[in-house]
Amino acid sequence: MFAQQEPVSTPPPDPYLNDPALYGAPSPLWSFMESVIGIVVMVFWVWMLIDCLRKDPDRFLWFWVILFFPPFGALIYFFLRWLPSNQFQLPEFARPFFRQRRLNELETAAMQIGNPYQFVRWGDALKDAGVNQKSLEAYQQALAKEPDNLQALWGAAQIEMKFKDFETAQQRCKQILEADPEYKFGDVSLMYCKTVCELDSAEQAREELARHAKRWRQPEALYLLATLEAEAGDHQAARKTLQGMLLDINASPRGIARKFVRWKSKARRLLKRLPRS
Repeated sequence: MFAQQEPVSTPPPDPYLNDPALYGAPSPLWSFMESVIGIVVMVFWVWMLIDCLRKDPDRFLWFWVILFFPPFGALIYFFLRWLPSNQFQLPEFARPFFRQRRLNELETAAMQIGNPYQFVRWGDALKDAGVNQKSLEAYQQALAKEPDNLQALWGAAQIEMKFKDFETAQQRCKQILEADPEYKFGDVSLMYCKTVCELDSAEQAREELARHAKRWRQPEALYLLATLEAEAGDHQAARKTLQGMLLDINASPRGIARKFVRWKSKARRLLKRLPRS
């Protein structure tokens, strides 16, 4: 009565269907790298989350950013909060991206709080960024509020030296040295000597540098002194000053001596030019 249905034949399995070579199955190395990257990302995410909870004053905001936007929330927190607060030295190429933000923060603090300390911090940051005119203005605002602020006086003197305003720089150095002769461990005294070299006679400059060198044996000061001695025809004194400078550098720890390679090289060249008599 009923037509007999023919059984449906099942095609044989395709032997190439699960062939990893045809379908690009991941290699063991790639799988291992994916696992390592995943672990690194997870550790970084947990690190930023814990750091935020422990240290950040705005933890209640950043905690949710990190928690709900992994891993990008952790990256944002790392660059905007962790790096600036931990004084991490970025590579030179990356610094401009974060420098302006820091300058804006310091400017806002100076304008809102308005005390000399905030203006000095802003001036220092501007000076480090090479924004010299604005840096000088920040120091001047600090000095308008506190005329004897040594940090502001020193910062302003450094910028004025760059602008070749030697008279003003000299007055600021004098004011600092009268208040604290050891301020900046001889750097202020050296700058004062440089202003004397620019403004006064060579003999006065030589006397000032000789006085300075008795207390602060900085290679730059000794080289300047030797140069003035050579120009005055006192080649024996110049040779003695340079040789003493080289002995000081060679006796210094290696890390310190490395900083004075430039002056060591200049001293050797000047020694070669000095007459033997």
